[in-house]
Amino acid sequence: MLQAIAIGATVLKILVFSPHPDDDIIGCGGSIAKHVQAGNQVSIAYMTSGDAGSLDYTKKELGEIREKEATKAANKLGVNDLIFLHEPDGYIQNKPDVLIKLVNLIRDMKPDLIYIPHKNDAVQDHQRTYEVVLEATKRASGPWFQECSGTPWATPIVLGYEVWTPIQAPGYKEDISEFIDLKIEALLEHKSQVSSIKYDEAIKGLNRYRGLGFAVDSGQPYGEAFEIIKTKQVY
Repeated sequence: MLQAIAIGATVLKILVFSPHPDDDIIGCGGSIAKHVQAGNQVSIAYMTSGDAGSLDYTKKELGEIREKEATKAANKLGVNDLIFLHEPDGYIQNKPDVLIKLVNLIRDMKPDLIYIPHKNDAVQDHQRTYEVVLEATKRASGPWFQECSGTPWATPIVLGYEVWTPIQAPGYKEDISEFIDLKIEALLEHKSQVSSIKYDEAIKGLNRYRGLGFAVDSGQPYGEAFEIIKTKQVY
């Protein structure tokens, strides 16, 4: 992506870091579906299980509900490889044990492209996810930190997606016109969230705005916008 690499002959490994279940679908669900159609291998790592999102359930109950919703939503996009990291919802931190866990994951999976929330997202867990994952990608690339496992791996491309706070000046936009309906269907699997806030309507409107300028054969264009955090080459 940086779309040329998404549809090439080489199968790419894509790793999406989502602070909470549903952030992945909101921020880059259309791009995930596009990767899957292109034959790329997509994995999604959820930093938390979103268990602080309602006073109507205990944390255990809500965490189980949201993990099931995340699984159904990801499966709808064609993704079956999900990792639940079980960091505390609302309290993600850039600290040694989290960094070690993420460095090990990145070295083990060796992704060609990582998605994370962009650096200016207003939600604290989103900001912390950006910080800790970006730090982990740097540490994973070098021959340091004996407490981490695996061989060094430098992820070539890191893109930041938008959830609560739109990116002011996107460095890259992806045409997801073909996948907007599937994205919204997947988002609606997060019933515990969309029942109170119409995330589906909000993100469809934003993606419609981001799609202005894309030419499509029929219907309306839709796009997802990204911050280019790291790339060796713009395709």
